[in-house]
Amino acid sequence: MSEHIPGYSPSFKKPSEILRLSRRRSRSEASKSRPFSPGDASKRIPGLRPFSPGPQKTVVGVKRRNPFANLDNTVGSPVKRRAESISDCSPVLCEPRLLDLVHPPVNEPENEAPGQRIPEFKSIEDVIWGEQLSTESSATTKIQSPEKTIISHEPPKGSVTFPADWSLKTRLLFTSSQSFNWADHLKAQEEAQGFILHSRATPVNLPHSIQEPKLSADLRCAFQQSLVYWLHPSLPWLQLFPRIGADRKMAGKNSPWSHDEDLQQVLMSEWALSFTSLYNLLKAKLCPYFYVCTYQFTVLFRAAGLGGSDAITAVMSPSTRGLREAMKNEGIEFSLPLVEEDPNKRQKNSESTLKNDDGTSQTGYNSGGDEALVDSEEDESFSWLEEMGVQDKIKKPDSISIKLRQEKNEVKLDHKPESVVLVKGTNTFTLLNFLINCKSIVAAAGSQAGLPPTLLSPIAFRGATMQTLKARSVNVKAQVHSTYKDQFSLEITGPIMPHSLHLLTILLKAAQSGSFSAGLYTHEPTAVFNTAINQEASQSTFTELGNCGLHPLTLQQLAQASVLGKSSIRQLDMKDYKYTWK
Repeated sequence: MSEHIPGYSPSFKKPSEILRLSRRRSRSEASKSRPFSPGDASKRIPGLRPFSPGPQKTVVGVKRRNPFANLDNTVGSPVKRRAESISDCSPVLCEPRLLDLVHPPVNEPENEAPGQRIPEFKSIEDVIWGEQLSTESSATTKIQSPEKTIISHEPPKGSVTFPADWSLKTRLLFTSSQSFNWADHLKAQEEAQGFILHSRATPVNLPHSIQEPKLSADLRCAFQQSLVYWLHPSLPWLQLFPRIGADRKMAGKNSPWSHDEDLQQVLMSEWALSFTSLYNLLKAKLCPYFYVCTYQFTVLFRAAGLGGSDAITAVMSPSTRGLREAMKNEGIEFSLPLVEEDPNKRQKNSESTLKNDDGTSQTGYNSGGDEALVDSEEDESFSWLEEMGVQDKIKKPDSISIKLRQEKNEVKLDHKPESVVLVKGTNTFTLLNFLINCKSIVAAAGSQAGLPPTLLSPIAFRGATMQTLKARSVNVKAQVHSTYKDQFSLEITGPIMPHSLHLLTILLKAAQSGSFSAGLYTHEPTAVFNTAINQEASQSTFTELGNCGLHPLTLQQLAQASVLGKSSIRQLDMKDYKYTWK
């Protein structure tokens, strides 16, 4: 009956039987032709995993029974036992055996040099792993596994530190991919310990990286220490920094001294004592620097050995022609470092002739030789008229007109960065007396009337009040492409001086694993304090500042000469413990 069924064949076999016979035939042929290769086994035997070389032993989990299992791919088969014994040995001992398995030895032709033969791979696994094993020490690898791609890491770009920034900051905004929760809710004991560390000028040495910042008491105490600064006068209901342009913020505030001359005199007397105390500490190299903030200008006093100078320096910005004239009358010798000097017209006995942007010249100190200088300039300017023979027909300007023109050029510098004034050496003491006795440093009207200038210092001085910068951490969700990631930020506000900025970066480097970004908001009139002095300080002068109250790394940074010019750092980034800045 079966012979009459259409399409029936007596030699018909099921597809599974055909595949089984085909696999058995291929195995028998392969065993005769060449040794066993793990790549071939993974290709022929569906139940066997691809061979993965490495020192670690492959742990085989308990799986359901494979219905297509045979003797070759069972757990206790000779093939499996051989693979496990190979993976158990050390990498040094296994490497020759693995190479022999992946690259079976064949007879090389006589005309072919050894090592130039391309191995005959039978599967893609053999190509990938065989190439990777045989070229670990070779630089000509062309085939690599996509999952095992080797990325060449270039050395990180940046510097281990950043330049000293002498400008005052009003706000710092640190951002990082790691949380700043270690800076929140300091315990009373940690806060008190931070004040003690600051008062005793005790430097805190933190490890290179802190695994659990929130559990590190040393980190939290050092954070409190970095926020401390000293202020005079202290009026809690008034914001005493910044003073330039602060009339609106102080408007409507209670100021009982504005119409009381006796109270103003008391405030100025106390301020003069505090100012003198700061200068004496600076001269004794027990105070590194301090700021005097008036409603019109700011002065930075630096001890000898800082900023690349071997003497005490004072930098004032911005200045006006009237202020400079008053300083000249008091006998204070100063220079305008951002205004080019004209060497052809430089006078002796402290008289400097400066060249302006428009090419005209201006005289520095007034002396008896001014009239002769004006006459010589007049003769030189109109000598060409005599050559043409028309000198009698042209009315020449008199000396008064020339002086007015020079004064106009001097006024052009007022309230600009180019008006920065530099005072050195013993002239800084004369500047101290000038500022104490100068009535124009105190506003005569407005919301700041009768209020003495603000004194800011990193260490304690007579009449000073201890203050702390305000810190606040915020966690937000930042959109990155199509997803949202956690972004953590730490905000610091207040009169942020250079030592606080540097000490904060030291703490964040350890707490944030050497990766963070910082936005720096500068008090613009003080950005020009980074002007170079062009004078190198000796090593002996620098070593005498060891008791000034600064961290040794901070002191080393501030001792370097300024390189930022009349600009300041706006963006500071750290990656892989290296700084980059803008």
